[in-house]
Amino acid sequence: MSFMNFFKRPDFNAGLEEWHSHAGAVLLDVRTAEEYRQGHIEGSLNVPLQNIQAVKDRISDLDKPVYVHCLSGSRSAQAASVLKSMGYTNVTNIGGIHAYRGKVVK
Repeated sequence: MSFMNFFKRPDFNAGLEEWHSHAGAVLLDVRTAEEYRQGHIEGSLNVPLQNIQAVKDRISDLDKPVYVHCLSGSRSAQAASVLKSMGYTNVTNIGGIHAYRGKVVK
């Protein structure tokens, strides 16, 4: 990884497009339940970072594409790392919803 890539943040909107293009993929929102209620992307699954181990009860296929996001990208990076350590093989951190300009569900 080059020095400049270290500072590059995921492109949230490109990640959403990729999620939409994979039938059966999961958009995993790791913000708190309160943050999720304040506005989330339709079709997303909320499993807060502090409960990330519970994802195994919601996503049983370890090879299913999982696109992870939070508010800024920090918690989603942590969650993606934990998911990979749990055996999930197709995990992508798409960063923070703060960069999203589309419609949210409340």
